[in-house]
Amino acid sequence: MIVASGLSSRHIQSMAQHVVEKLEGKGLKGIRIEGADQGDWVLIDGGDIVVHLFRPEIRAQYGLEKMWADDWEEPAAAHA
Repeated sequence: MIVASGLSSRHIQSMAQHVVEKLEGKGLKGIRIEGADQGDWVLIDGGDIVVHLFRPEIRAQYGLEKMWADDWEEPAAAHA
């Protein structure tokens, strides 16, 4: 699982498109995408590879990393 942030909705949408192109270039088929129209939180499901792309405030709101790590510390930028 990969969790990343972008600077704006348009940036997130561009990142998602790039990730999908790279996964398809590696031969992955049946890639599913959710949230690309809004660009706040885009989920790319490539089967064994799952990518979450967030705007920073949405990433902080959901705290997805906290569900997967016992010792997770929020990055300093998330507090701002």
